Amino acid sequence: MSVKYALLALLSWRPSTTYQLRKDFDGSTGQTWPLNIGQVSTTLQRLERDGLVVREGGSGDDAAAPGAWRLTDRGRDEVAAWWRTPVSPASRGRDELVIKLALAAVVPGVDVAELVQRQRSAIQRTLHDLTRLRRATDPADLPARLVLGNHIFTAEAELRWLDEVEETVARASLVARSAPSRDRTAESTQDAPARSAR
Repeated sequence: MSVKYALLALLSWRPSTTYQLRKDFDGSTGQTWPLNIGQVSTTLQRLERDGLVVREGGSGDDAAAPGAWRLTDRGRDEVAAWWRTPVSPASRGRDELVIKLALAAVVPGVDVAELVQRQRSAIQRTLHDLTRLRRATDPADLPARLVLGNHIFTAEAELRWLDEVEETVARASLVARSAPSRDRTAESTQDAPARSAR
C-alpha cells in the first residue's frame, strides 16, 4: 500500500494538517493499517520536495488550518492518474508467506507440513478476529467495511491456498518415496534377460 498516494488522495478531498491526515487515513482504512505520525511526516516532506504538495500558513475564517498541507496542480494530476491506473499484482510487492513456503520446499530439514499447520492456525485466528470486528462495525462505516471485507476474503483465500500447498507437498513426497522402488524394479527388469541368457 503506497502511503504517498493515500496522502495525495486524502489531500484531494481537503487540505489537512499532518495529524489530521493520519487520523483520516486511520478512519478510511478501518484502523487496520496503522500509520505512525513519523511516516506521514516523512512522506509529506518527500511530496513537498517533488512539488506535489505545499504547506500553507493559514489565515482567515475559510482558510486551511495553520500548517495545513494542500495539493499543487502537479499533485492533483498525480492523484488523478493514480485513480485511473489499475493496481497490478507486481506493484503489491513480494508475499513473504509465498517465499517462505517456496524456500521451505527446497531447504533440507524444514518440515513444510508443520509450517503450513502453524500458518493455518494463525490465519484462522486472524479470520475469527476480523469477522468479529466486521460484525461490530457500523453498517454506515463504508470504508471500514470495505477494508475488513478485503482482509476477510484474503484470509479465506490464503487458507484455501494452504490446503493446496499441503496436497502438493504430500503428492511430491509420495512421488519421491516411490521413485527408488521404481528404479529397483527397472534395474531388475533389465537384469532378467541377461540372467536368462546364461
